[in-house]
Order: sequence, then C-alpha cells, then structure tokens
Amino acid sequence: MYAGFLLFSLALASLATSSPIEQRACTGPNINAATIALIKEFEGFVASPEPDPIGLPTVGYGHLCQTQGCGEVPYSFPLTETTATQLLLSDVKSFQQGVTLTTNSGVTLNENQFGALVSFSFNVGNANFASSTLLRRLNAGEDELTVIEEELPKWNKAGGQVLPGLTRRRNTEIALAQQAGGPALPVGC
Repeated sequence: MYAGFLLFSLALASLATSSPIEQRACTGPNINAATIALIKEFEGFVASPEPDPIGLPTVGYGHLCQTQGCGEVPYSFPLTETTATQLLLSDVKSFQQGVTLTTNSGVTLNENQFGALVSFSFNVGNANFASSTLLRRLNAGEDELTVIEEELPKWNKAGGQVLPGLTRRRNTEIALAQQAGGPALPVGC
C-alpha cells in the first residue's frame, strides 16, 4: 500500500506541475448513500482479517491491512457491520480526495458520477486512477459520462484475466454514473 501511495503522490505531483490542474488545497465532497451501498456490495463484509481473492489481508468492507493483524484498525475484532461501515467511511476519504484533487476545475460531475469514480478508485487504487486514460480524457474536457461509459469497462481484469465480478462492478458503477444527481465537482476552493 505504501508503494501505491508513493505512486499516487508522484503522479499527483507530476500532474500538478505538467498540466493545467490547479493546486487545490480543499476537501472534496463525501460520497452518497448509493455509492456506499455499491462499495459494500462488491467488497463484502469481513469481520476479522483474512486474505482477499488475490491473497491480500483485508477486513471490513475492503480495508487493506497495513500492519500485521490489521493493528491500525481502531476497532476490536470481529468487526460489526457498524464498525466496518465506520472504517469504510474513514478509508474512502483518501479516494474522495484522489478524485477531487486530480480532476481539473473544468470537470463537472454529479454526485453519482463522482461516486462511481470514487468506487472505481477505491477498487483499483489512487495511483492507477491518477495515471489512467480515464482521468486524462476527463481533464482534456471530454464529456464526463461518455468517458466513464467508455473507460470503466476496460478495468475488468486481474492478472490478465477477465473477472466476472469486476465486469459486474464496472457495469454497476456505470449504471450509477448514468443516474441524475446533485452537483459534486468542481468544488469551490
């Protein structure tokens, strides 16, 4: 995870110095209830740390353990669904910020489009989002919904193999993005 954070930081620094993205020291919006439900559905609830499908120790709703036994988690195991939700809401903040700070101020997203991108970033990581063609296209001024509909389906593989669960998640994220909603981005900073 540290390597992922380092890559995200480098990608963000590179974007900030080599593109028209404004340096924005602001806080983006929180995701809506529909996005929380989507993430919970696809991450599944795990009460105590155990390996995910690719062998990484996780707990709650997709929390990737950073230390032995997931010692960084401020709740005792087994987690309840309530404490797992609190952990998710804490974890998702970095992904909300990742989407907020890497999209330029010309990108207009409603709360469901924003949520779809946060769910996507939560799944693939901030570094992958920051270096994606999806983000480059958004920041180039292409239609946001078109970009989401065309780019998300490309992210349905793990280890070079198409995974039906990822295909279904990307389709659900697209369906969320297609729903009308209140404004999310840009935020006034």
